[in-house]
Amino acid sequence: MKEIIAIIRMNKVAKTKDALVKAGFNGLTAAKVIGRGKKLKGLKLVPQVEEDIELRDALLESLLKGGRLIPKRMLTLIVKDKDVQKAVDTIISVNKEGKIGDGKIFVLPLQEVIRVRTGETGEEAV
Repeated sequence: MKEIIAIIRMNKVAKTKDALVKAGFNGLTAAKVIGRGKKLKGLKLVPQVEEDIELRDALLESLLKGGRLIPKRMLTLIVKDKDVQKAVDTIISVNKEGKIGDGKIFVLPLQEVIRVRTGETGEEAV
């Protein structure tokens, strides 16, 4: 089993959730998060950022105010090993615009899962 954590734009949550459900991934946790990538300095010179007015304004404001953090959404889902690539591909297909800020996906090994209600463990609990 693996834990997949995706950090995505706020406006992509509904489409990402719908795509994951359509692909067979019904279990999902979402949280509001704030953060920033490592490429804040000089972003106003990048053409993709200039084209995305909302992103450009947020990043420029961040630079002017001493590195303010940018609001994002964090999605977490637990999947079987054989389903990792399908889940990752689904997330990428919805979120990839070819622009800075498209997001990040982290895939982590998961040692154990326990369903509180029944006591089931492992893949049965997923």
